Amino acid sequence: MEISLGIHQLALPIPNSPLKHINCYLIEGNEGWLMVDTGWSTPTALDSLQAGLKDLGLALEDIAGIVLTHAHPDHFGLAGHIKQAVPQAELVMHRWESDLIESRYVKFAELRDKMAPMLLRHGVPHSELRMLASASMPALKYVIVVYPDRVLYGGETVSTGVHNLEIIWTPGHSPGHICLYEPVHQILITGDHVLGHISPNVSYHVQSGDNPLGDYMYSLRKLLHLPVSKVLPAHGEVFSDLRARIDQILEHHERRKAEIGQTIASRPLNAYEVACRIIWNVSEIDWAKFSPLLKRAAITETIAHLECMRWEGRVERVVERDLVSYVLK
Repeated sequence: MEISLGIHQLALPIPNSPLKHINCYLIEGNEGWLMVDTGWSTPTALDSLQAGLKDLGLALEDIAGIVLTHAHPDHFGLAGHIKQAVPQAELVMHRWESDLIESRYVKFAELRDKMAPMLLRHGVPHSELRMLASASMPALKYVIVVYPDRVLYGGETVSTGVHNLEIIWTPGHSPGHICLYEPVHQILITGDHVLGHISPNVSYHVQSGDNPLGDYMYSLRKLLHLPVSKVLPAHGEVFSDLRARIDQILEHHERRKAEIGQTIASRPLNAYEVACRIIWNVSEIDWAKFSPLLKRAAITETIAHLECMRWEGRVERVVERDLVSYVLK
């Protein structure tokens, strides 16, 4: 689907996910096309990519560059295959995302072993610990590991000769997440930073930094006054009112903080206990029936809210016998 002159959207399927597909973007250039995000590494996704390219009269060899908004599997997975097919295609991503590749996709056992004690400190029962610490491991099969040819920091311009794209660093969902802004047509490619129908997961974990939700909310506010006519997200439909959507997401997080504040108002609770008690918008599924990945995401997102509230001076963190709990101030 052509979004604007020389900017096309390809929807590539994501297996076993309620998101159904990821939106990748192809941007015309003088010496080939730039691809933003790549999808999972599955035969179905690769077939869909090649079919989409063929519909445009293109092939993999016409991809001259790849920019990754971040290195999560559904955005990064196929990058290695494309680089194998087109070695001269330049792969770029933020420095933070580049630095996370080895620990997440090569030495992943070490990362898993670090996650377990962190989850334990935040109240995860021993009976669930191994399952939750390993919850993301199945996604490894959807990634072909590759390292970038060049790293970004934010503030650069990536030029195709037809379009100039400003790189905007937007940490939160991932430490090195970036958005791409095309100022002539006022188009913003947002990755997972701003989605039209859901709020992206923002989790506290061993690689997130000390206040990922604070980082995320700051990154949202940074975009509030950017002139944007079209928002191109990684999931869901293209939409236009960026400011209204940012306001909705910020309001959602304030409501969540208020709900958490009410939950811990009477006595200290750990993040696992809080996550069990608050409402999750997951099709009426009871907490006990959450999948391991969904439960871990809920717990780590709860920690992110609690830590953000701590930095805001709204809650106090209490550590006793290496167990972390929080109480409303």
